[in-house]
Amino acid sequence: MNPQFGNDAPLIFDDFGPRDGAPVILIHGHPFNRTMWAPQTAALTAAGYRVIAPDLRGYGESPVRPGVVLLADLADDLAALLGRLGIEQAVVGGVSMGGQIAMETRLRHPGLVRALVLSDTSPVPESEDGKQFRRELAERLLAEGMAPYAEEVIDKMLAPYNVSGMPEAAARVGAMMRATDPEGAAAALRGRAERPDYRPVLAGATEPCLVLVGADDVYTPVVEAEALHALMPHSVLAVIERAGHLPGVEQPEAFNRALLGFLAGL
Repeated sequence: MNPQFGNDAPLIFDDFGPRDGAPVILIHGHPFNRTMWAPQTAALTAAGYRVIAPDLRGYGESPVRPGVVLLADLADDLAALLGRLGIEQAVVGGVSMGGQIAMETRLRHPGLVRALVLSDTSPVPESEDGKQFRRELAERLLAEGMAPYAEEVIDKMLAPYNVSGMPEAAARVGAMMRATDPEGAAAALRGRAERPDYRPVLAGATEPCLVLVGADDVYTPVVEAEALHALMPHSVLAVIERAGHLPGVEQPEAFNRALLGFLAGL
């Protein structure tokens, strides 16, 4: 665990694996933290990769900046972190909001991106209804705390059959959500509502991309992952069976096989 100043936020992050290994940065989703990547970190470092897993500002152990935190701010934090680590180019991967931050990184810092890994995410800008929902959810989290929200969405984050069938995973996901600072979550929700359309930059991308999706994801269904895959000229699609929105948690072995196979081909 290391503190490192990103844009203007000291990010806490893990830096595992050989220093001369090909670098991979993994970006968690909302409202989680870097520990969600533990199965992937173990598999990647065992295969010789260097893995950087940060807590985004406002999440995990990284400090909170209340108000509005744009995805651009979060992408700039990560670019600054990689710069301070002396990493000129990395595979940039993320799940859900983390995938959108990976896309934002490709938009703002294209030279940093060797390849993209986009799990259960969408390049489409927020609708007006979606913007209103995120802003209202931000206020709700500040008023109620994280626990009611965590209970409400657990069977959407994980496929319902995995909530009951994988109690340890469900407990881990729930604990991450409840531990998140509401101020940090609210700031990111407000910023995420303002995200741009990433489709133009992705359509012109020349680097490889792995698109992953849980077969039973209700937030970003398979049809959306197929559209993302079709948009990108150098992408491959992996549908992870028996998984919802967090296939890296729900089916880590299948997720890791797809990820390692993709990385081996770079």
